[in-house]
Amino acid sequence: MLNDLLRQDFRGLWLVCSDISSGGCTGVVGRWRLIDHRSHSHGKSPGITYAMTNMKTSVSSESAPSTLAANVELDKQAPPSFGHAMHKLFEFDPSYVNLNHGSYGSLPMPVRVACDKLSTHIEANPDKFLRIECFHHWIEARTRLAKLIGAGTDECVLVNNTLHGISTILRNFEWHEGDIIIGTNTTYNAVSRAIRYLGDIPPYPQVSTFNLQFPTTHADILENWREHIRRVTSEKSDPQQSRKVIAVVDAIAANPGVRLPWKEMVAICRDAGVWSVVDAAHSIGQEVDINLSEAQPDFWVSTCHKWLFAKRSCAVLYVPKRNQHVIKSCIPTPRNYHSPQDENYSGPQSFVNLFEWTGTIDYVPFLSVNAALDFRQWLGGEYKINEYTHNLAIAGGRHLASLLGTSVMDPDGDLTLNMVNVELPIPGDIKYSNEINNLLKNTLLIEWNAYAVHYYHNGKWWTRCSVQIWNEISDFEVLANAFKDACQKVVKFTKQ
Repeated sequence: MLNDLLRQDFRGLWLVCSDISSGGCTGVVGRWRLIDHRSHSHGKSPGITYAMTNMKTSVSSESAPSTLAANVELDKQAPPSFGHAMHKLFEFDPSYVNLNHGSYGSLPMPVRVACDKLSTHIEANPDKFLRIECFHHWIEARTRLAKLIGAGTDECVLVNNTLHGISTILRNFEWHEGDIIIGTNTTYNAVSRAIRYLGDIPPYPQVSTFNLQFPTTHADILENWREHIRRVTSEKSDPQQSRKVIAVVDAIAANPGVRLPWKEMVAICRDAGVWSVVDAAHSIGQEVDINLSEAQPDFWVSTCHKWLFAKRSCAVLYVPKRNQHVIKSCIPTPRNYHSPQDENYSGPQSFVNLFEWTGTIDYVPFLSVNAALDFRQWLGGEYKINEYTHNLAIAGGRHLASLLGTSVMDPDGDLTLNMVNVELPIPGDIKYSNEINNLLKNTLLIEWNAYAVHYYHNGKWWTRCSVQIWNEISDFEVLANAFKDACQKVVKFTKQ
């Protein structure tokens, strides 16, 4: 598909490579033939910027791209080595040390160029694209995502983000008095608030919290989860089995950034007659061999603009055909919603058709999935990418802990994929506050131009480092110095 696009003649698209630190132009590069003879201080690129010229060339319907990959000849060159050489494929501030890809994602240049080109194509004839062409690209993105996660194409739709997908699921259930929603103390805060909100409005489903305290093991998590499910289901006064229990399960928790045994937790739910809603925000692009057809969660949502390299914001919502009757409307309700009160009502709208059009939005982030997947294939594929990032996360976490004089949360690495959690040198009796959060955040980002997430859990302060293909072990050394400074300021602040 990428080669088909490369044969399209989108004349006038040029990439201008310039050294923004000195303002000197180092060369003009056509169709992504990178010529980069610049030195890299501490592995940091001086920066690459882009300009598009002569974009007045119109694009006919015959030349509309068949896939949304970048107009770059990636297949004619090998990708850079993983590590700081990868900076040339991203547009970071050259002095920024980014160990927090997990929060918002980072857009590769080839994917960004593809998105820019698609935006230009859309603006040439918005009606034609949105009324005719968009649907083809939408199907392609869903089909490729479905293959990656082991699902059927018509079991997958695209939504804005994981929170949007989970809210869509939870608000489509018909709640009754006595129903129960299970979350955890480590559930992502906005998802936790969504659960709490549903418990605050009629018919007031009960909220049950499963307590997770790390460090721990998968074996202990499963033993305690099985007991929690048993207790919640046995407490229901429901001889007719009409009340429902819905459990929101993290595949990879956000904070701490740990891999949970979600497939086994889903199986426990299924055996107990409990609905499973999997928050897999961090999974796609970080977790290989997902295979939803085998795991059989009732619902599953994952963000594509984090680890998969799609453009913000985009997520995939998976609903197996057996459960699609639950989703009666997406959010917002679309124009093709079928109401039982309609004069010619013949049944609910199909799941996929509900999500085709939910109002005018920018579809470029959704459709950027195709370019992101092409980019990842060019890099070597899912296993090669995640082998590098996982191994560096393990080594980098241990190195950071050594430099800080602390420890890693998961010393055996059983719960670690590409996010590693390291204790910070802040006394545990200093609790979280907005003032301390701002002090840490501002010191890291403003004074050191480096970042990894910080949080308080189980009586200790931690950092979650999200490792990506542009990172090297030296990035952890920069982060260690930044955190030493920031943590000292926190301790001093609390003594005032």
